[in-house]
Amino acid sequence: MESLTNADYKINYFNFEEMKDKFLITNDLGRYLFIDKNHMKSILNQDFNIPRGQLKLLEDNYFIYRDKEEFIEKASSELRKMKNYLNDGTQLHIFVLTTFCNLGCIYCQASAYNKAENCENSHKFMTKEIAKRAVDIALQSPAMNLTFEFQGGEPLANFEVLKYIVSYSKERNKELGKDICYSMVSNLTLINEEMINFILKNNIGLSTSIDGPETLHNKNRKYNKGNSLEITKSKLELINRKANFSSSVQAIQTTSKFSLDYPKEIVDEYVSLGLKSIFVRPLTPMGYAAKHWGEIGYTAEEYLNFYKKVLNYIIELAAKGIDIREANAVILLKKILNNDPINYMELRSPCGGAIGQLAYNYDGNIYTCDEGRMLSEMGDESFKIGDVYKNTLAGLIKSPVCKTVAVSSCLEAIPGCEQCAYSPYCGVCPVCNYAQYGNLFAPNVNSYRCRIFKGMLEILFEKIEENDEKIMGIFDWWVK
Repeated sequence: MESLTNADYKINYFNFEEMKDKFLITNDLGRYLFIDKNHMKSILNQDFNIPRGQLKLLEDNYFIYRDKEEFIEKASSELRKMKNYLNDGTQLHIFVLTTFCNLGCIYCQASAYNKAENCENSHKFMTKEIAKRAVDIALQSPAMNLTFEFQGGEPLANFEVLKYIVSYSKERNKELGKDICYSMVSNLTLINEEMINFILKNNIGLSTSIDGPETLHNKNRKYNKGNSLEITKSKLELINRKANFSSSVQAIQTTSKFSLDYPKEIVDEYVSLGLKSIFVRPLTPMGYAAKHWGEIGYTAEEYLNFYKKVLNYIIELAAKGIDIREANAVILLKKILNNDPINYMELRSPCGGAIGQLAYNYDGNIYTCDEGRMLSEMGDESFKIGDVYKNTLAGLIKSPVCKTVAVSSCLEAIPGCEQCAYSPYCGVCPVCNYAQYGNLFAPNVNSYRCRIFKGMLEILFEKIEENDEKIMGIFDWWVK
C-alpha cells in the first residue's frame, strides 16, 4: 500500500466520536469520514503517514490542507453555502387561528385540552383585522420564498379567516412577486367538501396526526363525538377522492408512553393508509405534557429504543419495495449524505426563532416561534417579541428577545455542543431549555432533547458506517 508523509499538511478543526473500531470525524462544513484508529493517531501526531487515497479524502473534505490561502477561500465559500439560510430572512410564518380544538389529546402542547362540555365560545379566534396586519408584517420579509402555516387549536374552526389570509396575501403578492407556499396542520375532523375544494384550488399542503392503530390512536387523541381514527381515515378518503388520489397528505406520529410497545403496528397503520412518510416525533415536556409527564412520558433511552425499532422496520419494508420512509431520517440523511443545508428550523445553528420563523397568535401577539407561543399558553410571555399593532418586521428582528434566542442557539459557542461530532447536523431549542430547566442553556450537554437527537444521529451513522449495500441504496432513494 502506497503511503505519503507530508509535513506540509495542516489540520483543520474537526470533532470526532469513537464508533466501534473507528472514529467518526466531522467538521463545520458538514463533511464526515470514518477513520481507523491508526490513521487517526497519525493525523493527531501530524506525521500524516496515511495512504494517498485517504489523504486525498481528508483534503477534499476540508479536514486537512496544504495551502492556507487556497483553503480559506474554498472553505469560506462552503461555509457560506451551509449557512445561507441566515441571508434569507424570515421564511416560515405561523398563523394561530384559534385555541379551540375538538379533540382532547393526552399530550397537547398548546394547553388547549378540551373536555366534553367545552364549546367554541370559550375559546379565542383570530379576527380578519389581526390576520391582515399579520400578513402585512410577514410580507415585509426580504425572503422571496415564504411559507404561511395555519395552526390552532384546530385551524379549520376558523376557516373564514384562513380563506381571508390566503386571498389577501395573494392579492398583496401581485406587486411583490414572492413564492408563497400555504400549509395547514389539522386533525381533519371538521373538514368538508367546500373546504377541500378551497384547499385543492389553492394548493394548501395538509398535515394531520395519526398515532397508530385504532386503540392506540384513540387513547392518545380522544374525541368525544366518536372514533377519532375512523373519522380521520374517512376524511383522508374524502380528500383523496376529491383530489383524484393525487393529494399527498402528510402525517405526524406523536409518541406517548403507550406507543413504545407498538413500533411495527404504528408503521403498518401508515402503510395500510397509503401514506408514504411517517414523521416519528418524541414528546416535548411543555404545557399539558409537562404536567402529566409521569403518566405519558418516558426517558430518552426508551424513546431511542422505540425509534430504532421503527426505523429498522421501515428499512425492512422499503427493502421489499414498499414506498415508506421516516421523515426525521430523511432530513438528517440529506444533511449527512448530500451535504444539503436544509432550512429545518429545529436543526440549524442558530435556530429558526424569529430570524427564520414567526408565530402570530390569535390575539395579535407575535412570538419567536410556535414553541414560544405555546409557552405563553402556560402564562409565560418570555418569548413574545411584539404584536401586529405596534411592530414592523425589522423592529421584531431587532428585539432583545430575538437576539437572545439567536445567541443561545449557536451550537458553535455552546459548551459541549461545539465539541460534538454531530453538531453540523443538529440544533438546540432555547424555548424547550427554558421550559424544562428555567434557563436558555440546558444545565448539561446530555439534556433530554440532546440525548434524543444525538441518539438518532448515532443510529444513522452506525448504519452508514456498516455500508450495507441494500440499506445505503434505500438511504440514497430517500434523499433523492
